[in-house]
Amino acid sequence: MTAGKESSEASSSGDRGRKAAYVVVALLVVLLVVALTRGAGDNRGDERPFFEARKGPLTISVAEAGTLKARENVIIKSQVSGQATIIYLVEEGTPVKAGELLVELDTSSLEDRRVEQQIKVQNSETAFIRARENLEVVKSQAASDDAQATLEHQFAKEDLTQYREGEYPKQLKEADAQITLQQQELENATEKLTWSEQLHKEQYISQSELETDRLSKNRAELDYELALTSRDLLKDYTNQRRLAELNSNIEQTARALDRVKLKGSSDVIQAEADLRNKQAEHRQQQAKLAMLEEQLVRAKIHAPVDGMVVYATSTRASWRGNDEPLDEGQSVRERQELIHLPKAGAVVAEIKVHESNLDKIAVGQSVRVTVDALPGAVLAGKVSKIAPLADASSRWMNPDLKVYRTEIDLVEALDELRTGMSCRAEIIVADYQDAIYVPVQCVVRRGDDTVVYVEDGDEAAPRVVELGLDNNQMACILNGVTEGERVLLNPPLQESGTDSNIGRREGPVANGAPSDRPQGTAGRSGGPPRGAQAGSRASGPGSSGAKQRGERRRDGGGSGGRGDRQRRSGGTGGGQRPGSNR
Repeated sequence: MTAGKESSEASSSGDRGRKAAYVVVALLVVLLVVALTRGAGDNRGDERPFFEARKGPLTISVAEAGTLKARENVIIKSQVSGQATIIYLVEEGTPVKAGELLVELDTSSLEDRRVEQQIKVQNSETAFIRARENLEVVKSQAASDDAQATLEHQFAKEDLTQYREGEYPKQLKEADAQITLQQQELENATEKLTWSEQLHKEQYISQSELETDRLSKNRAELDYELALTSRDLLKDYTNQRRLAELNSNIEQTARALDRVKLKGSSDVIQAEADLRNKQAEHRQQQAKLAMLEEQLVRAKIHAPVDGMVVYATSTRASWRGNDEPLDEGQSVRERQELIHLPKAGAVVAEIKVHESNLDKIAVGQSVRVTVDALPGAVLAGKVSKIAPLADASSRWMNPDLKVYRTEIDLVEALDELRTGMSCRAEIIVADYQDAIYVPVQCVVRRGDDTVVYVEDGDEAAPRVVELGLDNNQMACILNGVTEGERVLLNPPLQESGTDSNIGRREGPVANGAPSDRPQGTAGRSGGPPRGAQAGSRASGPGSSGAKQRGERRRDGGGSGGRGDRQRRSGGTGGGQRPGSNR
């Protein structure tokens, strides 16, 4: 027993020794890990993470939530003056065809007023007819005198036309024909004289024959000159005198016609004065009757187009919440909206774009639309309309919020789409197929320049770049950086007096690699991303704001501190960036 007891004590003492050794080893391991961790931490403190500029596709877009609405929406209003009671109302949600009755208003009081007005119209019509017949007698005589004077004036104008287009051109042609004949005779006589002179020199003809030919040539010259003079006399004197005579006849007959018209007008003035009074009274009574009859017709409202009935009270949002639903027996006023008739199948997406993104979108841009009620379905569309003024309702709720209604036409219309469905539209601002891009936190502002810090040996040197659009993750570099160059992910927020020796890089390069096709909400072009701007405006490296923004850059985030401003402004790409390279 004693030996067993000693053996167990020795065994337990050995276990305690092994445990102590394990504890010592564990402590040594912990100390070694702590030392290595601190050493690694010290090394990481000196590291500068870089990103290798990439070249590839880059999509810039503006995404906003919205609702679907009918592309063609006919608003039915009450056209009955004053107050009217609804005696028939079609049920809401009923599909109707063009011409079907939608609303009927009470017309009992209008019927009584129409009978009274018809009696007044008949009395005024009798007085008007009597005055009109009296006027016709006077007008008939005036018309006869006017017709005679008009005929004489017309004959005078026709005489002038006959002379200009008939007599004078004929006389002118005769004169031109005479000139042509005399010219031809002159040419013949001249040619004959020339031959005669040649023959006379060779003594084939006598001197008398030569003189005869010379006399013929002189006579032809005189006849030709007389023909020219006759034509000039016709054009310059005879024609002008005849035109003056004919124009004078026209003026005289025109004045005679005016005198006849004035005389006839003076004869009918008294008759017209009486007629105008009777006519004005009759028209007034007729207008009142026509208005009452039109009101009776408008009391029955028919569907102008095919559509589905939606009560106006169901679509009108009132912040007071006291609008009663439309129903039979309810009184409605003139021009009050009663029914909306959206055309089935033809819908558009309506979104509200923040003012900071307004300069990025334009009519005709492609859009991808997703509908909450149709998960997985992506509908293609195009921007069709951008409101010129900010939405008044949004401005009333928040004066600092400026959003603009934007309509998107869907290329394909699905039968499942309904007015009022929630949707989300992504407007494709730019789709670069072969762009150089870097993370947005790599870009900072230095003075008036946009710079990135590019690896130059063991240093990071600032380089001025031309910046394109960004999508809150990646910024497109238009000029200044080439594919494969490594840019600093956490550039200094504030420069000292020199730009050299920004810092030495030690350790591995930060990965922070983007996806194959980065996408996101568009930022402005021409300056650094808003997150980078926020960093450059910091008061110094020791300020808390600069420290927080610097930490976001070192984390590799793509927003660059934009989220808070976006939530405050209500948009997805807010903030003002200097310059524009669009």
